[in-house]
Amino acid sequence: MDLKLKGKHALVTGGSAGIGLAITKGLVAEGVRVTVPGRDEKKLKAALNELGSAVTTLVADAGTAEGAEAITKAVPSTDILVNNLGIYEPKKFEDITDADWFRLFEVNVMSGVRLARHYFPQMLQKNEGRILFISSESGIMTPGEMVHYGMTKSAQLAISRGMAEATRGTNVTVNTVMPGPTRSEGIVEFLQKMASKPNATPEEAEKEFFEKHRQSSLLQRLIDDTEVANLAVYLASPLSAATTGAAVRAEGGLLRSIY
Repeated sequence: MDLKLKGKHALVTGGSAGIGLAITKGLVAEGVRVTVPGRDEKKLKAALNELGSAVTTLVADAGTAEGAEAITKAVPSTDILVNNLGIYEPKKFEDITDADWFRLFEVNVMSGVRLARHYFPQMLQKNEGRILFISSESGIMTPGEMVHYGMTKSAQLAISRGMAEATRGTNVTVNTVMPGPTRSEGIVEFLQKMASKPNATPEEAEKEFFEKHRQSSLLQRLIDDTEVANLAVYLASPLSAATTGAAVRAEGGLLRSIY
C-alpha cells in the first residue's frame, strides 16, 4: 500500500534504537526524509548509516531545553514529528527521589512538549502535519514497579488530546500510540532485574514477567518494535486523516477495556 508519504520530512526523537529506529526505517521505506537527533554521534552513525542519505543525524539531546533549541534551529520545520524519546527504570515508590521524578518528566514529557511547541503552530498555519507521541499502556494502567514512568506516559496522553483540540477543522492530526512491553536490549535487562531467579535467562525472565506482572496480556510475549512502527507510520500518513485526538493501542490486548 502506498501511504502517500514520499517527499515528506520527519523528525524522530529516540530514533537510533528500539521503536524509534523501527519507525525511522518504516518512514524511510515510504520515501520520507528523516532527521534523528541523539546525544552520541557514534551510536547514531552505527544505527543509521545503512539508511544512507535518507536520514540526517544531529548531535543534540532532546531531553534538555538546550538540546531542543539546537534541534529546532537545525531543523526549522517538519511535516511529521514523532516524540519517541523515553527512559524508564524499575523502582519502589518510596525510593523514587525528587530527582528521579523530575528526570523522567524532563526526558519523557518535556522533550515532546518543547518540540511540539515549535512545530505545531507551523503545521496549523500550513494546514498540514502530523504529530505523534509514543506513550505506553502504562499511561492508563500505571505499573506499581515504576509509578514515575507511568505518570509521564499519562501526561503524554493528556498533552496529545489537548493539542488535538486546537486542530479543529484543519488537516493537522495529533495522536498517541500506546505500545505494550516491546522487545529491546533495555527491556530484556529490565525483565531480568525483575525476575525472582538470579541470573534468569532472557526467555525465563520474559515468561515470568507475563505470568506474574502482565497476566492480562493476550499475546503473552514481548511485542516486536516493527509491530509498533507499522502503526506509527500509518498514523503519520495522509491515509490516517480521520484518526486524530486518539490514543491508539499496540499493546497486545493487555488493557482489559473495550475503548
